[in-house]
Amino acid sequence: MERRFVIFLILSFAILLGSSWLMEWLYPARHRPAPDQKPVAVAKADKEKAGKEKAEKGKPAAGEQKPAKTAAEKPNAEKPAAPAEKAPPAIRAPEPEAPQQWVTLGSASDKAPYRMLVTLDSRGAALARIELSSPRYCDVDDRSGYLGHLAMNVPGVGKGCPVQVVGPGTPAAEAKLKVGDVIQTVDGKAVWDDLSLRALLKKDTKPGQTVHLTVLRAGKELALTATLRRRPLEVVKPEDEDPLSLLATLQQFDAERLPTSEKKPDEKEAAKDKEKEAEKSEREIAEEKEQLHKAFIAAELDGVRLRTANWKLVASDETHAQFRLLLSNKGLEITKTYRLAKVPNDSLTDPNFPAYHLEFEIEIRNVGNKPHKVAYRLDGPNGLPTEGKWYASRVTRSGGSGIRDFVASCGGRTPVMVGASYVATGKIPQPWSDDELTFVGVDAQYFSSVLMPERANPAPVWFEDFFPIRVGQFDPHANLTNTSCRLIGKAQQLKPGERLTNRFKLFAGPKKTSILENDQYRLGELVYFGWPIFAVVAEFLTWILHGFYAVVGNYGLAIILLTLFVRGCMFPISRKQAAGMKKMQELQPEIKKIQEKHKSNAEALRKAQQELFQKHNYNPLSGCLPLFIQMPVFIGLWRTLSVAIELRDAPLFSASIRWCSNLAAPDMMYDWSWFMPAYVSSGMQGIFSLGPYFNLLPIIGVILSTIQQRMFMPPPADEQAAVQQKVMQYMMVFMGLLFYKFASGLCIYFIVQSLWGFVERKFLPKAVPVTAGGPETRAQAKAREKKLAEALAKKNRGKK
Repeated sequence: MERRFVIFLILSFAILLGSSWLMEWLYPARHRPAPDQKPVAVAKADKEKAGKEKAEKGKPAAGEQKPAKTAAEKPNAEKPAAPAEKAPPAIRAPEPEAPQQWVTLGSASDKAPYRMLVTLDSRGAALARIELSSPRYCDVDDRSGYLGHLAMNVPGVGKGCPVQVVGPGTPAAEAKLKVGDVIQTVDGKAVWDDLSLRALLKKDTKPGQTVHLTVLRAGKELALTATLRRRPLEVVKPEDEDPLSLLATLQQFDAERLPTSEKKPDEKEAAKDKEKEAEKSEREIAEEKEQLHKAFIAAELDGVRLRTANWKLVASDETHAQFRLLLSNKGLEITKTYRLAKVPNDSLTDPNFPAYHLEFEIEIRNVGNKPHKVAYRLDGPNGLPTEGKWYASRVTRSGGSGIRDFVASCGGRTPVMVGASYVATGKIPQPWSDDELTFVGVDAQYFSSVLMPERANPAPVWFEDFFPIRVGQFDPHANLTNTSCRLIGKAQQLKPGERLTNRFKLFAGPKKTSILENDQYRLGELVYFGWPIFAVVAEFLTWILHGFYAVVGNYGLAIILLTLFVRGCMFPISRKQAAGMKKMQELQPEIKKIQEKHKSNAEALRKAQQELFQKHNYNPLSGCLPLFIQMPVFIGLWRTLSVAIELRDAPLFSASIRWCSNLAAPDMMYDWSWFMPAYVSSGMQGIFSLGPYFNLLPIIGVILSTIQQRMFMPPPADEQAAVQQKVMQYMMVFMGLLFYKFASGLCIYFIVQSLWGFVERKFLPKAVPVTAGGPETRAQAKAREKKLAEALAKKNRGKK
């Protein structure tokens, strides 16, 4: 039977792999370029060039208002009741559009008095990227060498990588790279654009490596040397062509107003288009919905380009930057200001000092000569990390969740959360009203980025409503949706010279309790361990784990000590359980006789078994107590590994060794994605989608559990019990698949617990079966087991 089952498993797995390879060959992934398709960088540059030419042709002169569309030109537009009044002339003269530029705040060095390096883009005066400077928070997926983010777009493809921004504290800054340089080669290998530079660094470099750069500066070639390091974690970042963060525009200007939701046809329109929709393919319908979503995300009022225009940088230093844009056709001046928190000199060594935030201010000033009713729209941060996308599992107050979810709190109440999959499909509740909005943003497993309104008096209502939005294209894996939020401001009447000013605090950092619970943030509820019973156990285990770590300085050893501590506390109970199992083994012959004697009378069988158990002082429920105790401990430890950021990126041996370099993730012993089909290596498509790595620790855990089961399970009293034991052994294979992507720290707990069980059983004498005539001899026991095995073999041959 065992041989047939092993053959079945091997054939099943071979068929699975073969079908996956076949499907991948017949239906290539949609992201693969066609043979005649241009490289991504060239295609992107051509697209931008064509877009710029098109914009230049249709763009009015500086300060000239774009002609408004008439009612006949606008689809589904109602005819105005009266002629529209001409807009009054602006007081200020129009300003030419500023060139696109980038500015940085803070530093990527952990020696600087900042917790982050912030990159801002004058296009839309947007937030482009936030990189944490602490070496404790590095990218756990990308282990290649980090030089710095040097290029934000790709002009001049094929002529090297242009350096458009150099962040202080990065290896690029330490190597004396400057804005305007063009990187030609890295260690003698040619660089064509920013994409080829990133690909080269990712493939051929590692942290600590020294690389030699050939740089073109002012027409002259220079040789520079840079020492790479680990890539810092980006709490906020651009993703492909997705819009950047903190983009704002006018939601309302006098009678003009943008819609607050994606257009949905009414019942009459739906009935008319029903036949047309039936003729369309699913792909066409999906493309139409995608275009509708893009239009909704990027919508702006006529004559307004706050999201795409280049704002003027009016002031900047290492801690703050201010951008301004004059809408001469509306008589408004918009200002966006960013200020980065700085760590005082006496707190530089305090990792919990609350400096993980930006102060953000938006101001709308009426510079015209007429009053206007104005409201703004603000999009929140996006681009949070997707680390652990193939193995991460966390629990939130709303149940299951994605990699990055919408989160909000009003009046300091318990936060509400909307999972990424719901945001992706549009299955979200009605917008929330500004009921003393405390914070709103995006929450990931170990990091969050949330906006907190800074108002002295919480009573004033700033927003009509706020809600989650999907940024960028729809991802087939809905949990990977780039989630953000949108705030719709309340319209206010601004007289000439008056201004509307709103200030926010943008927290973008680790979900570390000691940081979040600071009075500066009061975001402690972002850390969630689950139901109260599990939360209490998880918090207690976390406290003990940190205590062991303070002694041994390694979280792997701390988990081993925690396991020994838990099993040591449970030793009296587990010893009693082992004694009960030993007693059960001894009573098996008598139980067998009772079953044969009363096989036709269930009541007599139950009564005889109870009398036998009472005679030998055995309680059949005694083995359940350790299970009830161990289950909360197991779930509590799982929650600890899923929530406690201290265990993220904590190595068992060393960060330089890839295996077990992150106790909160699978051990990742060997990268098998180069030969495994995409279905298996993706890790996101079912129980057999195991991920891009071969993991050793889960297999060791399953083997030890199987051995322990064979050693300590009582011998089968009959054929039915023998079959049940066989099924239990095969179930271990299924459990191994379920636990394959579990955190390596949890696997260590399993392994140490199994080894403890082996040692613990050595303290008990071997069970001697009890018979009516006294204890069964060893020879009698062997003869009985041999007879049972022969009966099973005979039955199997009969089935063949």
